[in-house]
Amino acid sequence: MRARRCDFHMHTTLSDGELLPMELIRRAAHADHGAIAITDHASFSNIEFVLKAAAQDCRKADAWGMEAIPGVELTHVPVKYLDDAIRKSKKAGAEIIVVHGETPVEPVEKGTNYRAAKNPDVDILAHPGMITIEEAELAAKNGIYLEISCRSGHSLANGHVALMAREAGAKVLVNTDAHDPSDLSSMAYANTVARGAGMIPEEVRAALVTNPEAMLRSLKRL
Repeated sequence: MRARRCDFHMHTTLSDGELLPMELIRRAAHADHGAIAITDHASFSNIEFVLKAAAQDCRKADAWGMEAIPGVELTHVPVKYLDDAIRKSKKAGAEIIVVHGETPVEPVEKGTNYRAAKNPDVDILAHPGMITIEEAELAAKNGIYLEISCRSGHSLANGHVALMAREAGAKVLVNTDAHDPSDLSSMAYANTVARGAGMIPEEVRAALVTNPEAMLRSLKRL
């Protein structure tokens, strides 16, 4: 069966994206996505709000033959309180928890990668920048996916992230961090991003097909 694009890191008007959740779902379905996660920027002030709102549209995605999964991207949460935000997100119904990693283009607090990688309730460590081998090994141990990012700026460290993932045995996903319709990526473009990060064909297939399928199975959506 032909693999369809899966993207587990996307934003809507519930944070700083340009589309309503339903609009994003429709555009992703039209672009031949099999599954997406709506992971708007969240912290203690809005976790319940974004999850409740996104879930209402996600439940209607079956109309277009795809899975839409409500989640959050915990963004610039103080390291001291990150575990609290993760617990709060799980309690509020987040099916996917993304932590905004130490990207090279934003002032993310040092230690965010490490604290996220230690917590098995985290699903994806997004654009983790110059992640250390110790952090990558923790992510591998706890079943946390490392993100290869299609987004400008965040993608600057993709090659390093891919190398650390390979050395640590951590699993990788290729996500867009989409904020507007033009950010949606085809399988071909995601393949190019992964190959540009230095990933070999077997790693690319795992990132684009095997690992997304494993994520969906873990969520009982496949």
